[in-house]
Amino acid sequence: MAVYESILDLIGNTPIVEVSSLSPNPRVRILAKLEGQNPGGSVKDRAAKYMVEEAEKDGRLGPGVTVLESSSGNTGIALAMICKMRGYPFKVVLPENVSIERRQLLEIWGAEIIPSPGSEGSNGAMRRAHEIAADHPDWFFPYQYGNPANPRAHYEGTGPEIWRDVPEITHFIAGLGTAGTLMGVGRYLKERNPGIQVWAVEPPAGEMVDGLKNLDEGFVPPVFVDNNGFELLDSKMIVRPRESIEWTRRLTEVGIFAGISSGAIMAAAVKCAERIEEGVIVTIVCDGGWKYLSTGVWTGDIDEVTERARHIIYF
Repeated sequence: MAVYESILDLIGNTPIVEVSSLSPNPRVRILAKLEGQNPGGSVKDRAAKYMVEEAEKDGRLGPGVTVLESSSGNTGIALAMICKMRGYPFKVVLPENVSIERRQLLEIWGAEIIPSPGSEGSNGAMRRAHEIAADHPDWFFPYQYGNPANPRAHYEGTGPEIWRDVPEITHFIAGLGTAGTLMGVGRYLKERNPGIQVWAVEPPAGEMVDGLKNLDEGFVPPVFVDNNGFELLDSKMIVRPRESIEWTRRLTEVGIFAGISSGAIMAAAVKCAERIEEGVIVTIVCDGGWKYLSTGVWTGDIDEVTERARHIIYF
């Protein structure tokens, strides 16, 4: 087995596992790419690494420079880990109503947490980060929603890995958050085979599935616009919080302990399998379930858990 120079060299090349026993259509395979296997525990490790390394290359980031970002969890954790290793002070604007595990992980990696109102979600945290960045132009503000290194991480990493491992893919399904994964992977796959369908998962307008965005609510990530997202996407699917929780639980039937946005994506994959005659769907399992244990998602009454999702950012 190879010996790696740095834990950051383990980012990427995550495994893909068959979960077709969850498919309602025997002629449709469903495969899941396990991004929780990244060292920081999520798909956001990829974008965080690219954003930091690009900034180091072009001189925006160097010794002693403070890094500032907004996050509802995973991007912040990934950046905190990398900044600790690189020696950069890191500040994260974090909604007050995230799960306690995410706050604890950020503290473990040495992040300074700047709270933002929970009622404003990740969009409120993003607005506050913009205000702080304007007051501190000497800091590095990656701005994951508008940083081209975000989709590039997936165009150069995640997409080629999927194409290498599953060249027979017919559909790629991922959540619509910053849009980095969808845009990077989607563009790469369609360049190899224009017939591959790219489907996005979004919550209903006005309902909190906070790792995901609904484009009809007014904020369209620049990453989505800059990569011609409306032309790239073949379909958008609405998944409600209760469905997300139900399918997060169902994933344990195939041995996958995942976060709740992964449940939303699996719910969409099952809907896709119901609608098409045959095919091979590849989905993203964004992270592991460890950061969500305090929510009671797997063991609590589903009606109570769904109601709490209105007030606590689970995703």
